[in-house]
Amino acid sequence: MFKMRSFHYCIVFFAVIFIFGSCGNNAEKTPDLSSVKVALSTQRFDKDIYAIDTNHIAAGLQKLQQKYPDFLNFFLDTMMGLKVYSNFSDTAKGIREGVHEYLTFPDFVHLQDSIVKYYPDTKDVDAELSKGFQYIKYYLPFIKTPKVYYVNGSLINTPASAVDSNISTVCLDMYLGPQFPFYASVGVPSYMGPHLRKSYIPVAVFRSTYQAVYPFKGEEKTLLDMMIQRGKEQYFLHKIMPTAPDSVLFGFTGIQIKWCEKNEVELYNFFIQQNLLYNKQESAVVPYIVDGPFARGIGTATDPGNPTPGNVGTWMGYRIVSAYMNQNTNITLKELLTSNIEPAKLLEAAHYKPR
Repeated sequence: MFKMRSFHYCIVFFAVIFIFGSCGNNAEKTPDLSSVKVALSTQRFDKDIYAIDTNHIAAGLQKLQQKYPDFLNFFLDTMMGLKVYSNFSDTAKGIREGVHEYLTFPDFVHLQDSIVKYYPDTKDVDAELSKGFQYIKYYLPFIKTPKVYYVNGSLINTPASAVDSNISTVCLDMYLGPQFPFYASVGVPSYMGPHLRKSYIPVAVFRSTYQAVYPFKGEEKTLLDMMIQRGKEQYFLHKIMPTAPDSVLFGFTGIQIKWCEKNEVELYNFFIQQNLLYNKQESAVVPYIVDGPFARGIGTATDPGNPTPGNVGTWMGYRIVSAYMNQNTNITLKELLTSNIEPAKLLEAAHYKPR
């Protein structure tokens, strides 16, 4: 059982200093971006493909190919698996069955209607993406600003992903709010609710951009190693979205964030007492760095006193990385992300002391 203790420390920590400030947004002064220019291009592919005359699908796709020469085939064949393979003929099986069903099946059509109703335009999202890519260009100028295509993924695709360094996709069907009735029917768990909001789109886009450059490596890694990897990712997100609340950046509820802040000491003690930090057993440690209904051994899904997020390891990883950067103010974001410092040494250098 996970017991709350106000001031009972049962281990010797690596740190000797106290970390001031909230675990929320960056308190430091944000950089001046006035000279940083990005040309973000976003397009509503979902609207364009659903504007096709379903009596002349092949002709519509040929026209669409002119507008999306670098994306249409990827969407049809890789994302949706419709097996068109550039055969834009109304007699082709991929057109007759795959694309025709995608454009005419009532559930898919109603889903697109919901998308258009919820997102008549994406101006507010575009503005956040543009600002975030400005920060990325400031800190990490080698990362390209991709084209962003908004699509209808029929509730079966990754909500946001980097196709390559030039293209990112956003499945608007996965950002219709946690109360959208069809999420439960396709198996989206309720604890993913914070990820289903419009406010999470920029986070998802920037996470996929980050992971394309700095992929997560979990095989044969300790929990501490994975926590530091996730912590670096979150530190990146906090730097490029400095005004976003932690509930958005972590994909937690506000109550879960408050729980983490209130119980930081007990949470760290739990990892120590259960010998988890240097444990490599996947089944024992991975649940703490991925989304889940609650943190194993700490709370339950139905216990209102312990509203823990499953992904508490990512939150604590961010706290450790933040402490490390506070102790090493000469280190740039790029240096942090490319550093191969061992997790144990980073923890020691962080002088991390939960509060």
